[in-house]
Amino acid sequence: MPDVKRAVIAEDSVLLRIGLVKVVEMAGFEVAAEAGDAQGLLTAVAAHRPDVAVVDVRMPPDFTDEGVRAALAIRREWPATAVLLLSQYVEERYAADLLAANTGGVGYLLKQRVADVEEFIEALRRVAAGGTALDPQVVAQLLVRRASDPLERLTGREREVLALMAEGRSNAGIAAQLVVSESAVAKHINSILAKLDLPKADADHRRVLAVLHFLGVGG
Repeated sequence: MPDVKRAVIAEDSVLLRIGLVKVVEMAGFEVAAEAGDAQGLLTAVAAHRPDVAVVDVRMPPDFTDEGVRAALAIRREWPATAVLLLSQYVEERYAADLLAANTGGVGYLLKQRVADVEEFIEALRRVAAGGTALDPQVVAQLLVRRASDPLERLTGREREVLALMAEGRSNAGIAAQLVVSESAVAKHINSILAKLDLPKADADHRRVLAVLHFLGVGG
C-alpha cells in the first residue's frame, strides 16, 4: 500500500478550515495538523514535515501577508513541503513572490475554487507532486501586465497555451481545455520556446523558464 501523503492546513476561519479538512481528506491526504495563524503553521510543519501545506494568505495578527511570509519560510526551511496558498482576492504580487523563489511545489488559488471540489483536488494533488497550480484569474492579470516584450511575438493561440502552462496544466490538460490534440499542443509549445529565445536546456527546464518569463518573475 503506497504511503499516504500528509497535509497541514492553516486557516483562521474555523468553518472554512473544517471544510478544507474534509476536502483534503477526500483527496486522499491525511491531515496531520491544523493551525489558525502563521506561527502555528510553522510549528506544525516543523513537527510533522507534511507533503503539502494549505495556507490562507491573510491570517492573524495583522491579516496582511502572514501566510505568504510563512509559505516562503516553509519553502526555504523545509523544501520538501509543497505550499498551496489560498486568497480571497487576486493579489498577483504574492504569487510572483512565491514563484520567484520556487518553480515547483507551489500553488495560488482563490478561495472560491474550493467550492469546485474536483478542480481544487486536482490542483492540490498537482502541487503536492511538485507541480504548479495558479488560479486562472491570477494568470489573466499577469498576462495583461506582461503585454509587451518577446511575448508579443506569440500568436493568440500560443498565448493561450502559455497561460494554461502557467496555471500548471500538463500537455494533456491543455489539449482538453482547448479541444485540440496533444501533438498540436506540443507544436505550440515548441514554437513558444523558440520565440522566447530561451537558453538551451532540457525540455522541462525550458518550459519552466517560459512560464517564469510569462509571469515576469525571472528566468
